[in-house]
Amino acid sequence: MSLLSNYRIIYSTFFLGLICAIFPLPIILNAFRPDWMMLIIFYWVLALPHRVGIVHAFIVGLLLDLLLGSTLGMHALVFSILAYIVSINYQRIRYFTIVQTTLLVGLFILISKVSLYLIASSLHEIVLHKHYFWSIFTSMLIWPWFFLFMRFIRIRFKVA
Repeated sequence: MSLLSNYRIIYSTFFLGLICAIFPLPIILNAFRPDWMMLIIFYWVLALPHRVGIVHAFIVGLLLDLLLGSTLGMHALVFSILAYIVSINYQRIRYFTIVQTTLLVGLFILISKVSLYLIASSLHEIVLHKHYFWSIFTSMLIWPWFFLFMRFIRIRFKVA
């Protein structure tokens, strides 16, 4: 496949992740919304570190900040750090089992949630609710199936 087609598939997943991040859910389910963008960035940087990296993560983070109306640069910073850590350790992470990778995803999302809360609380007066961390568990629950689905997409469309 051509380079343009490769990036078309990657950018389509980013676009779908942004849509899933802002898609309205009932209030009771909103706390369980997985961190789609973190999962997508983690997967693509792990699978194709030579194609998707820190710049992509930063741009997607800025777009998510704009869509969510959060302070500009919060998600961009967190996504860039995630992309950096995964890109320098992708050879190790590829040898992890699916359980180890799921725990690593949970750790990354926990660190990102705490970082986003600290950044937001330093700028605004906000209250931390216990519901804030529930998305970590849903992200960990869907990671194995999400990983297999994304790998199927990558193989099916020959993204390399």
